[in-house]
Amino acid sequence: MSSQHKNLSDFSNSEVPSGASYRFGIVVAEWNAEITNALYQGAYESLLKYGTPAENIFTYPVPGSFELTSGADLLLQKGNLDAVICLGCVIQGETRHFDFICNAVANGVSNVAIKYSKPVIFGVLTTDDHQQAFDRAGGKHGNKGDEAAVTAIKMAHLAETLKA
Repeated sequence: MSSQHKNLSDFSNSEVPSGASYRFGIVVAEWNAEITNALYQGAYESLLKYGTPAENIFTYPVPGSFELTSGADLLLQKGNLDAVICLGCVIQGETRHFDFICNAVANGVSNVAIKYSKPVIFGVLTTDDHQQAFDRAGGKHGNKGDEAAVTAIKMAHLAETLKA
């Protein structure tokens, strides 16, 4: 979904189920902390807004976006969670490092979700510059953390619905 003309935090056309009965893990990268902390605040506050009790939200920092995959894997190995939200930010630099990290994280998050048959949400900004990241971490395009939290609730609800 392109966010050029969409506020990531606008869910007015979308019904969000209650998060009251779900347990969520949040893995947040420490690299680009000013941005990832804003993403985290958006995700945490959205989970609370939609009824998730604070004691059902488990937060774990990891050094960078590359480590989000192993963080999610460790949480799902050990925890009784309904979904894991991965929050990070990779900003284009002068080398191809950006491409390798973005590709590895996207594939890794998908693989962990498949491995555990649990929702693992990709809340990672992959931007050309710091301004684009700030715009998507509480700026003019809303907060990708909000979107990641709502996605986690919807996917946990879908998983529960399909078990019934």
